[in-house]
Amino acid sequence: MPDLTASPLDPALADRLKRDADGLVAAIVQQHDSGEVLMLGWMDDEALHRTLTTGRVTFWSRSRQEYWRKGDTSGHVQHVRSVAIDCDGDALLVKVDQVGAACHTGARTCFDAGGELPAVVGNPQDEEAR
Repeated sequence: MPDLTASPLDPALADRLKRDADGLVAAIVQQHDSGEVLMLGWMDDEALHRTLTTGRVTFWSRSRQEYWRKGDTSGHVQHVRSVAIDCDGDALLVKVDQVGAACHTGARTCFDAGGELPAVVGNPQDEEAR
């Protein structure tokens, strides 16, 4: 688990974050100009600090238990355009200029892998009223 005390993240920002039991917050990555949702990663305070200060997206790998900067090995870099925190403080929206694929499978987005689920069309309450 990452050490939250070691990060130089601005304390005012750190106080706004609501982290999970492992000290992490979800970071949704979106292409800045098209709005395309690219991927979801996890950040602790240090990963967010690195993202905000280097202009490149850094995540905390839950499986490897280490920091990783998107594109260092693949060349598929994410250049940060903006970072926003949601109203609850439990998620971040990172808008980027994506170079190459965002997904580790080689797909442009992690949401292109045929994972679309069937959705209920319309309002389920409408059915009850009929």
